Amino acid sequence: MALGPRLDLRQSQSLVMTPQLQQAIKLLTLSNLELETFLSDELEKNPLLDTGEISTESNEADYGGDGAGEAATQGSDEILTSGPAESESALDMPSDTDSFSNNSLSQSDGALDGQLGINGATSGAGTSGEAPDYENMLVAEMTLTDYLMDQAGAILSGVDLFVAQHIIDQIDECGYLQADLLELAQRLNVGLVDIERLLGVVQTLDPVGVGARDLAECLALQAKEADRYDPAMARLIDNLGLLAKGALPQLKRICGVDDEDLMDMISELRNYDPKPGCKIGGGDVQSVVPDVFIAERAGKWIIEVNSATLPRVLVNRSYYSELKDGAQDKQSKEWLNECLADANWLVKALDQRQRTIVKVATEIVKQQEAFFRKGVAHLRPLTLKNVAEKIEMHESTVSRVTSNKYLSCSRGTFELKYFFTSGIQSSTGGEAASAEAVKSHIKALIDEEDPKKILSDDKLVALLKDKGFDIARRTVAKYREALGLGSSVQRRRQKALEGKAA
Repeated sequence: MALGPRLDLRQSQSLVMTPQLQQAIKLLTLSNLELETFLSDELEKNPLLDTGEISTESNEADYGGDGAGEAATQGSDEILTSGPAESESALDMPSDTDSFSNNSLSQSDGALDGQLGINGATSGAGTSGEAPDYENMLVAEMTLTDYLMDQAGAILSGVDLFVAQHIIDQIDECGYLQADLLELAQRLNVGLVDIERLLGVVQTLDPVGVGARDLAECLALQAKEADRYDPAMARLIDNLGLLAKGALPQLKRICGVDDEDLMDMISELRNYDPKPGCKIGGGDVQSVVPDVFIAERAGKWIIEVNSATLPRVLVNRSYYSELKDGAQDKQSKEWLNECLADANWLVKALDQRQRTIVKVATEIVKQQEAFFRKGVAHLRPLTLKNVAEKIEMHESTVSRVTSNKYLSCSRGTFELKYFFTSGIQSSTGGEAASAEAVKSHIKALIDEEDPKKILSDDKLVALLKDKGFDIARRTVAKYREALGLGSSVQRRRQKALEGKAA
């Protein structure tokens, strides 16, 4: 067989991730605050983008008893697969329809203000007033490090202050020292005795208990401050493991006290703070701004995207006309047309993002209506696939829409992912219940249990089956641990301690 060059013609199909497609996917996953930063960068890069009045035409929907209001006329999947917008086409919002602002969450409705915790302009849609600045709502707090340094600077100076500063830098937000004293002494080239002496000075600062290396030392510092650190209290603090197990007879022998004195010491320890640094604040305050507002009016659910944190992005066509008249060379015209195409595409993608969020939120409200009316015990099992099939979108699109976004309703603020939970089959053959609903029932049963008749996991399984939940014992144990609730043995010891201390 002869070897030689030849030409072959082949045909294949592949998905090409165009810049517009990548941008549309990115916009779906961003939260409102992240989107605000993204838009600020785009406004700086593209001279044809401008901010304007906020419109609410595509941001709201109302869901009545007969079904969800149509929130979008074009699927998100369509915009992800379509080409860039026509360079000369403008995305104009209809202005002749009734504005949602007449029946919006942004109206000064006292009941809604009480439910959502917002004022008349917080929703940001359909309002003429200035939207509140969420960042300014955060109270500026002094960090624990600054608070301790202010105190140390008043009583120390020179080398001692320098060493104390390094010790304070190794204290975490809970108030515990996270460094080895010997390593710190070697790094600073000072004696271990000086390190220990200055640590003792730091441990005298406010709040009491700061600078401790473990829980026992933290409690001991607070006991000394309260003048309760006698030999019996010292032995009790040294045996916190036995106290956690509820080994009261053994603790009485070790401490050499009777029942009354032991209960008095335990009661004293409960008044101490195991994390003294948290009172001062050891980190930045993380704010959660809802992306969607939900409220009920006249038997209908009002769904509104929070536009308070977002500028209304428009294409500045008058500026485009000025630049177009001044453009002479081919390169300038190509750059100007590219800017216009990118601006039109971004406006279209943002509009579709709002519509898609409302569409997904509307379906969530429809599927989880019992939760919004009656509480977490009535939360239904729901998957991304269920919502995707109902709104005729791809499952990955729904996943992106619900990522890092929060919903505010009368029951609080929840992440959209919260409403997607696994299901527990009904023992009576009825509708399955969500895992969150089962957890709420487990917590209610344990909260109401008799201290003299602590419920075992087997008993919880039986009680849950009486309520219609077909659940295994290992699942009950897993949900109980996820709620931070101890086993029956641990709860029995805890309630016994509480009863004796009372």
